[in-house]
Amino acid sequence: MLQGHQSWMFQNKPVILSSAAVGGPFEAQGNLADDFDLLYGDLWLEQDSFEKAEKKMLEDACDTAVKKAGIQKENINFLLAGDLMNQIISSSFSARTVGVPYLGIFGACSTSMEGLALAAQLVDSGAAKYALAGTCSHNATAEKQFRYPTEYGSQKPPTAQWTVTGAGAAVVAASGTGPRIVSATIGRVVDMGISDPFNMGAAMAPAAVDTIEAHFRDLQITADHYDIIATGDLGKIGHAIARDLFEKHNINVPESKLTDCGLLIYSDKQDVQAGGSGCACCATVTYGHLLKRLRAGEWKRMLVIATGALLSPLSYQQNESIPCVAHAVAIEQ
Repeated sequence: MLQGHQSWMFQNKPVILSSAAVGGPFEAQGNLADDFDLLYGDLWLEQDSFEKAEKKMLEDACDTAVKKAGIQKENINFLLAGDLMNQIISSSFSARTVGVPYLGIFGACSTSMEGLALAAQLVDSGAAKYALAGTCSHNATAEKQFRYPTEYGSQKPPTAQWTVTGAGAAVVAASGTGPRIVSATIGRVVDMGISDPFNMGAAMAPAAVDTIEAHFRDLQITADHYDIIATGDLGKIGHAIARDLFEKHNINVPESKLTDCGLLIYSDKQDVQAGGSGCACCATVTYGHLLKRLRAGEWKRMLVIATGALLSPLSYQQNESIPCVAHAVAIEQ
């Protein structure tokens, strides 16, 4: 049901039956290693390319989520997935293996919450009994496509972020036991003219704030409604800008309630410049760490806002600025 201008209220509150998070060796050294279902010891995953390794992580996340839900793969009506690769090949090739009806989506690093919101809408409307939402990213594939191959050894500025190697997936159902998806706000594209691909946090922060503001306005609530508000992968730079923008827009979001997946996933000892990023950043932190704490009763309500920079190598070569989007999903225990 539409609420306000760009938000959905889910009357039946679809259930997240299960979720799964898969990570790589660098993620195994981070703060949230214990919250992953599966961690690999190398970037190759016994595959002959990094792209195939990324695909395998998403397959693993989907299989693990389905098994944890206690259902058969054949029960899944739709798989909604996307990634950062050209023509979302990691997701599409994973869908070939998973073998259920597939809806490919692209929201860059906002894909995790875009997929979860759409899965909830399908289930809430009766268009599906079970929907599987997933996404993935790989540090080496993203570096190769958007920046320089890792073998090049290029130096990065302090504003740069580290693409998470991992995958996350969640099974959404009409009934069952688990956290419930209460609402979602679909973000609009915001472009503040930033064109530096090594400063994603600054580019995405205005989109995150715009979506959070719209969420509060549409639902007529404030930040006090939630125990935690987590942005996707703004990192140190974007997180600081978002706090400044909240103050500028007279939106009261207490610092104690505001966090960022890109700041949570890695430790201070890891050289990640401004923090984590990539489709798997918000996906693994949400489907692993955040939902674990929600299920444990530490929080009752949380709002997750996945942020995405909608650039491509082609747009960068044509001197385009970076349009960004953010999608928010509200989850309660």
